[in-house]
Amino acid sequence: MRPVDHESRHSPAGAALVGEGTCRMAALLPLPGLLRDLGHDPDRLIAEAGVDLALFADAENTIPFVAMGCLLAHCAEVTQCPHLGLELGRRSGLETLGLVGRLAAAAPDLGGALRAIILYSHLHDRGAVPLLWEQADQARLGYVIHWPDVPGTHPIYDGALAIMFNVLETLGGPGWKATEVALHPAPNRDLAPYRGFFRCPLRIGARHAALAFPATGLSRPLAGADPAAYVHTLREIEALDALRDLGLRARVGRVLRRLLIAGDPASRTSLERIAALFGLHSRTLNRRLQAEGTSFRGLLDETRYRIARQLLRDTLLGVEELAVTLGYADATAFSRAFRRWSGTAPSRWRAAQRQG
Repeated sequence: MRPVDHESRHSPAGAALVGEGTCRMAALLPLPGLLRDLGHDPDRLIAEAGVDLALFADAENTIPFVAMGCLLAHCAEVTQCPHLGLELGRRSGLETLGLVGRLAAAAPDLGGALRAIILYSHLHDRGAVPLLWEQADQARLGYVIHWPDVPGTHPIYDGALAIMFNVLETLGGPGWKATEVALHPAPNRDLAPYRGFFRCPLRIGARHAALAFPATGLSRPLAGADPAAYVHTLREIEALDALRDLGLRARVGRVLRRLLIAGDPASRTSLERIAALFGLHSRTLNRRLQAEGTSFRGLLDETRYRIARQLLRDTLLGVEELAVTLGYADATAFSRAFRRWSGTAPSRWRAAQRQG
């Protein structure tokens, strides 16, 4: 396997410009120490997975999601530690998010901190998105991989949940507790390590890997709230975001991914509604997308197909639920579209992935 040497681009402030389908190395930096603790040579295992060891020299280096998945899957197999992602994630917290973590720490309350993390998550991770939603009296902070064909998603989801848990404990302060953790489905999972870390009820097979806690906690003031630091860090982040100079295609694609993953109604992803978000007439939006080699309909189909593959493989959602999530009228319409994209039915595609 050829070593992955993903070139990292940095802003003048030293923060990474994270490319599509990649993430910062920050969350992986504890991996060599973890492998040593498990009695293995980290240099050998990392090299065997085809990852350049030099990436571990700087948290601002970036790695493709596919390469990260291969690395974690290989390490979990060799060490015979199926909960390796959990062990890795529990060693990281708010500092892993870099500038975005600093912004969250200075926010006025927990809800504001989490919304800041979600709004600027693309500066840290562009292969998945965090989500925050409320159900009855519970708030849920979730994480969904949208980049297609990523191997090793079990340890990635476990690691993300552990990091989010640590972030919430830090921001929530004394007394904050999770009420439930929804785990990514995994075969033959030993739940003991998860119970020991999360210290709350576990659920497997939920729509999203997520942490639940009382919604009243969102209004909890942060002990480190600092309006001046918040404004200063926000300016740094906006300057970094401006350096990206994303085209309209990339910006529309990001909005579509978030809306579809969040399960918003189909009307929210219509051409007219999306055009309005960008202050454009629908014909103008389509004309500018065509100048970048696509169309709104083509971009929507591409985004739906990407998310459909990942949710078929990584969740237990039925075809009917997937159809609703992706904005189709019914399961038949979704199945017809998926067959057009992939050449096979969603159920057969899912079965083939699990057999492989």
